[in-house]
Amino acid sequence: MDAIRTQAEDAGQQDAKPQDTSPAGAPPVPRTRPRGVIWFIRHGETDWNAAGRLQGRRDTGLNRTGKRQAAVAGRLLGGLLPDPARPLWLASPLARASRTMEILRQTMGLEPDGYLADERLAEISFGRWEGHPWKDIKARHPAAHAARKAAPWTYAPPDGESYADVAARLAPAIAALEGDAVIVSHGGVARALLALTCDLDPVEVVRFPVWQGRVLRIDASGWRWLPEDVPPGHG
Repeated sequence: MDAIRTQAEDAGQQDAKPQDTSPAGAPPVPRTRPRGVIWFIRHGETDWNAAGRLQGRRDTGLNRTGKRQAAVAGRLLGGLLPDPARPLWLASPLARASRTMEILRQTMGLEPDGYLADERLAEISFGRWEGHPWKDIKARHPAAHAARKAAPWTYAPPDGESYADVAARLAPAIAALEGDAVIVSHGGVARALLALTCDLDPVEVVRFPVWQGRVLRIDASGWRWLPEDVPPGHG
């Protein structure tokens, strides 16, 4: 049995800290209207993605599919940006995001290292749940799983973060943007970003899918996925 599995099992022996499970939903989220266009790309697939394991802050690398998805996003973004030198290029420091950024830029004919890493763009931490699929968390820790389902925006796993925590650290980074930006980050960060920048219910946004190999365009008027071949209600 590996060390990750042992840590996750140990986490189940302790109750998570009390959380707000009010049916009224999440507390208000301060809105941060972007001054320009945010082009958001989720990192490509990893082996942990394929296996359904919670990654969080674990530094996993791209698999073959993930590298292909990064190149696809690069070709798509290359056709969307009128001037690649105009946006600020930002990435999560985790390897799966930084490698996606490098492939994306190479695909566009840009220097791969021409971007800034920002810790505030790192994925939501799942604490001692990291390394396990949701089905294992539900089976081993049913009370904690139920608490998170009841308050998906404010619940934090043991030693982890809530989406509200992610939004709190992300908000200053987004507020500091003075114009267009390309951001390569993670699914949890995308959901927090949508709650911050768009008129979306944070409890509902937690359930939104965040696609790999596509581009999420956000500006002051709203948001949409490109290309626009996604299920109704999600972009």
